[in-house]
Amino acid sequence: MALVLILQLLTFWPLCHADITMTVPTASYPKPWLGAQPAAIVIPGVNVTLRCRAPQPAWKFALFKYGEITPMLYRVVSAELAEVFLEEVTPAQGGSYQCRYQNPGWALGVWSQPSDALELLVTDELPRPSLVALPGPVVAPGDNVSLRCTGRLRDMRFALYRVGEAVPLQYHNSERPWADFPLPRASAPGTYSCYYHTPNAPYVLSQRSEPLVISWDGSGSSDYTLGNLIRLGLAILVLVSLATLLVLDWRSSC
Repeated sequence: MALVLILQLLTFWPLCHADITMTVPTASYPKPWLGAQPAAIVIPGVNVTLRCRAPQPAWKFALFKYGEITPMLYRVVSAELAEVFLEEVTPAQGGSYQCRYQNPGWALGVWSQPSDALELLVTDELPRPSLVALPGPVVAPGDNVSLRCTGRLRDMRFALYRVGEAVPLQYHNSERPWADFPLPRASAPGTYSCYYHTPNAPYVLSQRSEPLVISWDGSGSSDYTLGNLIRLGLAILVLVSLATLLVLDWRSSC
């Protein structure tokens, strides 16, 4: 009798643990999409909703956080979307999240591929950017110069300031972790700084970059003036030559 009971327990053991063991899925179980509202970068205290959307009907969702073996939670729904509400998030809740789903037509214990990782950042301030001049901070008259503000995050909004002016000179939205600000030649010399922030509210801002000084190239200015003097001298020489020819022609005609 005891032997029969043990065999029955061994038979039902996989069924009892089917929801915990994630069977490695095949390509026929497409991954879901995971997003955050209002944003994936927020300040502490904001309410965040994580949304896991399946590409086909699902009946169960699981949310994972990187570094944790077991799922944070399950959601049993008969839809293609599951929402997880995080109330007044703290920096400790930041991290990398993924989700999976189950389809009612799949075998027991089979889950979809994991979604792409969602990086949730909970912080009061973004890392300080850097500001550099391209091709360099010393500009020859007539040359073009561009300032590059580089942060650590993509899809940010960048602003360029000139020291002494309260209003930003330029704004740029960038999908890359940097933005380029071309400067007009006449207004290039000066001291500049930049910062970046999340594109939508609630806004999270970075500190301003270290100031960058753009100055004229003195040697370039001298070369530029010398070139003008040479051109002026050649023009005078041509005029003198023409005047001499006219005088000689007038004398010969007399």
